[in-house]
Amino acid sequence: MKKLYTLLLLSTLVCFVAAMTRPAPHPQGKVDAKYGGVKTCKTCHLSAKSGAQFKIWKKSPHANAYATLQTDDAKKIGKENGVDDPATSGKCLQCHVVAYGVDASLKGPKLKLEEGVSCEACHGPGSLYKKKKIMKGITAGEIDGAKYGLVKVGEETCAKCHNKKSPTFKAFDYKKQLAKIAHPIPKK
Repeated sequence: MKKLYTLLLLSTLVCFVAAMTRPAPHPQGKVDAKYGGVKTCKTCHLSAKSGAQFKIWKKSPHANAYATLQTDDAKKIGKENGVDDPATSGKCLQCHVVAYGVDASLKGPKLKLEEGVSCEACHGPGSLYKKKKIMKGITAGEIDGAKYGLVKVGEETCAKCHNKKSPTFKAFDYKKQLAKIAHPIPKK
């Protein structure tokens, strides 16, 4: 169990150095899209019928990305890299929470640091695409999700944090790691 925890810690701390040079993103320039927080996503992505994405995320290292910054191991790694408190340092938070550095007006009241790396960290702020009608259109291929702030996730999405600039980086196999966090919407 300790080995697994260490592996999880290392995988979630992978962004440490990358965050030093990465600006806070706001996908595809959608300045009108806002971050609602994981509870907003949970509403539609909890049931098996929808793919139970929330439950899959909750069991993933991403859900604990912020919590790992509060561990003794993270504090030790931080000290070795000139960071006194990883849980408050932008160098770490940029990869361990959603929307760090984004203007406060783009963050909804339900968005919390404790969520770690949740839905909107990868898929973009959901205030515009969260509507059922919009999501159905996107899923059916009738609507371009990018117009509503939905980010098309690819290897470059993950590489913003999972890269060699991190002091804890271990080889990152995109396809293998993607399979570990897969959360598809079931075909109807």
